[in-house]
Amino acid sequence: MRIRFLILFLLFISSISFGQSTVKCLIKTSQGDIHIKLYPKKAPITVTNFLRYVDANLYIDSSFFRTCTPENEAERTIKIEVIQGGNIPENSGFDPIVIETTNTTKIKHKNGTLSMARGKPNSATSSFFICINKQAELDFNGKRNPDGQGFAAFGRVTKGMKVVKKIQQQENKNQQLTNPIKIYSIKRL
Repeated sequence: MRIRFLILFLLFISSISFGQSTVKCLIKTSQGDIHIKLYPKKAPITVTNFLRYVDANLYIDSSFFRTCTPENEAERTIKIEVIQGGNIPENSGFDPIVIETTNTTKIKHKNGTLSMARGKPNSATSSFFICINKQAELDFNGKRNPDGQGFAAFGRVTKGMKVVKKIQQQENKNQQLTNPIKIYSIKRL
């Protein structure tokens, strides 16, 4: 019951807040700027969630902390290329959201796609990732996550993929960046 109410509430809020078909934001990092476009009509729950963190300034002084590369994914059967960010202090965030699969949204994990990081279904909170190259195994029915639900894609990079690739190439140990890349802020444009 609580989840159903939350979904209805988020859909109501998103219908009021998102008259336009896209929302633009700017991610300012210590490696440069990344411009993104979000799709509130295609992924209303996920975009609403992301913008709650943006509007509450919870991404200020967070970081990109994880990178997946062909080299550090060598041991995995299903390899991906992404950078992951959006870590915030524990107990600072909001409740997890219901997953909007790519089967529903039709937003596929292509080069520059933004998506929510998660463990089990319906567990995404603040952490997000950006795809480098096409990552079909992250879509619904993909094999990266054993549950087959994939991940909730909700936007894409419009400018700054050079910065994304620069972050991906930073030194890491077991996919964790040795020196996380500072996210100064994420703001709406």
